[in-house]
Amino acid sequence: MFLAAVAAVQPDALVRRLAFTPSGAAFGDDVVEPAGRLVLIALGKAAPDLAATFLARSQRPPDTLFVLAPEGVPVPDAVAPATRTARHPLPDERGVAATAELRALLAALDPQDGVVVLLSGGSSALLAEPLPGVALERVVAVTRALLEGGATIGELNAVRKHLLAAVGGRLAAGCRAPLLTLALSDVPGDDLATIASGPTVGDPTTLADAVAVLRRHGLEADFADLVASWGNAAESPKPGDPRLERATTRLLGSSREALEAAAGVARDAGFVPRVVTRTLRGEAREIGRTLAALARAAGVGEGVALLFAGETTVTVTGHGRGGRNLEVALAAALALDGTSDRCILAAGTDGVDGSSPAAGAVVDGDTAARGRLLGRDPDAALADNDAWGFFAGLPEAIVTGPTGTNVADLAFALVAGAVPLLLSDAAAAALAFGGRAGAPPGAAKPDDTVR
Repeated sequence: MFLAAVAAVQPDALVRRLAFTPSGAAFGDDVVEPAGRLVLIALGKAAPDLAATFLARSQRPPDTLFVLAPEGVPVPDAVAPATRTARHPLPDERGVAATAELRALLAALDPQDGVVVLLSGGSSALLAEPLPGVALERVVAVTRALLEGGATIGELNAVRKHLLAAVGGRLAAGCRAPLLTLALSDVPGDDLATIASGPTVGDPTTLADAVAVLRRHGLEADFADLVASWGNAAESPKPGDPRLERATTRLLGSSREALEAAAGVARDAGFVPRVVTRTLRGEAREIGRTLAALARAAGVGEGVALLFAGETTVTVTGHGRGGRNLEVALAAALALDGTSDRCILAAGTDGVDGSSPAAGAVVDGDTAARGRLLGRDPDAALADNDAWGFFAGLPEAIVTGPTGTNVADLAFALVAGAVPLLLSDAAAAALAFGGRAGAPPGAAKPDDTVR
């Protein structure tokens, strides 16, 4: 189910939604066919594959190509010369330099040129150039504090939009050419102003909202310098700002397509799929316990698959290694301890979960007991935010490597029917990444069986 979900939102599947003409490209009624230069920009975790797929399908080669992705993301040869990399989720000087280069590129265009932006999650940290008077070190510090304090993506981005020079609509505001942004959503609710901090969308949040986020997380005193600088700062471009009239932003893909693909696999295996929510959010360990409670409450007899998408948060109090999906899975394993006929998966569609090398984990009622037999204490691991310390090397861990896409996190809860079913490896391989070459390590192979 997970591999099918990731396959459904691979760049090749998404870019097929565009129509390519000799003069440019179209997405529905939105057309970019400039008389001048055609500029292609790809930003975020899916940027290299999105750009490479666009190039392979486009009838008109872009006059300029600019790609910015997190370090460690695989980069196809076709776009390697045009690709810059930077750190994620904490910004660095490479992101600052790349952002300044991008802003200068857009500022040099005129109205007869045209821009296509392929936007995916992770871009907020990559577009790292601070606003005048803001030090990068302070951006790094407040980002780290909010991440470790369990801030939601909306809260984190509300602060970023008032610290960085290319988000909150500012990237589009500095461009005189028509600009079409196609966004791959990694946020609950698919809010275009939140995806990648909305670099081409008017920002509905305010400086006061950013201050309120810091206050809410007890950080106002720690970042009094930032709060003071906001007192005299200009607001970000708002919806309806005339500088954004040339910019159009549309949704290219989201967790909806991923869950539909997962539901199809579950249905074929004899389960009744039920999409519960695409806006899953909350403290990871509490979400894990809630998923387990829902699975336990479902009656056995008819196989049921409960499907969720969204993004949880982790308030870091320990010193371990892990990520929000691993923490969801570990909490679920403890809540399912000793329960039969239930299993839960929690994993990130980008293949990367926090500070771990995993995408997430899949657990059942025996996971905690199996760990204890190996000398691992699941309760202590959860208390220390050390979910990877528990799952490392265990078959429950899902290790794919970067998948080349990102539509937030997925969680599935299976309640077995009377007859357990197996999905054959050939079927799984056909679903996983469309059988394409370069599928991430850990994808189904012909000699495996996916249970």
